[in-house]
Amino acid sequence: METRLIIDVLLGTCMAALGWFSREMWSAVKDLKSDIALLRERLPMKYALKLDLENALNRIDGKLDKIFDKLEGKADKAGNHLHRRASDSRDDQ
Repeated sequence: METRLIIDVLLGTCMAALGWFSREMWSAVKDLKSDIALLRERLPMKYALKLDLENALNRIDGKLDKIFDKLEGKADKAGNHLHRRASDSRDDQ
């Protein structure tokens, strides 16, 4: 009878420990689920989406291309103007 009592006490203790551990794990999983839901809600507020960033960079790239083209046109005009002056001065000599 003593052996039976020892086994019952050990099994009861193990089952109680297993129950406590299971409850702690369930609580941790619930906390993680709520943290992930909160992260999903707040994440777009802190970081730009890839598509939004690509659109913004494409607009900036287009504007820079226009500026570059204008500068190139002005450089060509200035180059032609300088080239004409140089050829005019040679013709005068």
